[in-house]
Amino acid sequence: MTVAAPTCPRPAVDAGTGPRPAPACALVVLAAGNPARGDDALGPLLAERLSVLAVPGLRLVSDFQFQLEHALELADAGLALFIDAHRSQRAPVRLAEIDAAADCGRVSHALTPAEVLAVAARIGQPRPPAWVLSLRGTDFELGRPLGPSGRLTLAYGWGVLRYLIANPSVSRWRALASQLGH
Repeated sequence: MTVAAPTCPRPAVDAGTGPRPAPACALVVLAAGNPARGDDALGPLLAERLSVLAVPGLRLVSDFQFQLEHALELADAGLALFIDAHRSQRAPVRLAEIDAAADCGRVSHALTPAEVLAVAARIGQPRPPAWVLSLRGTDFELGRPLGPSGRLTLAYGWGVLRYLIANPSVSRWRALASQLGH
C-alpha cells in the first residue's frame, strides 16, 4: 500500500545507471503501519489525511513497514519524516531527530527509520535531516479497529503533522520536539 503525492514525483531510475535527477522535494513523509491491527493504523491514517491536501514539494509514502527500498525515496529530499505507532511511550506524540544507524549489516524486510537512513548512506545517497513522529499505541491486536485512545492520539498527531508540513524547517522542528519533550 503506497500513496504518492503527485506534487513531488519519485526519482526516476535507469536500469544499471541508478537514480536520475528529479525535482527536489522539500519533504518526504514515510508512514508505516497495518490498518488491520488497531492502533498500528495511526501512521497510514495520518498519511491518508495528508494525501488529500496536495502539498507542493511533498512526497508521501505509506506502507506496512519501513523497508530497504524506502531509502530510494530519500534521494532528493530536503527533510524526511517517518511516522509510526509505538507501544512503549507515555506521551501521545513524540518528535525526535534521528541519524543513520551505526550498523545496518542485517538484511530484513522491516527496518527502523535509522536503518533506512543507513541504507541510503550505503548506496551513496545524501541523507536529509530526518525525524520520527511516533504515536502512542495501546492496542495492536489483529482485526481490531482504532480504539478510543488511538482516535485521540490520531487527532493530536494530525495537529502536530499539520504544523510540521506548514513549517518545513530544521530549527522549527527542533523547537517543537523540545516542546513535546522528546
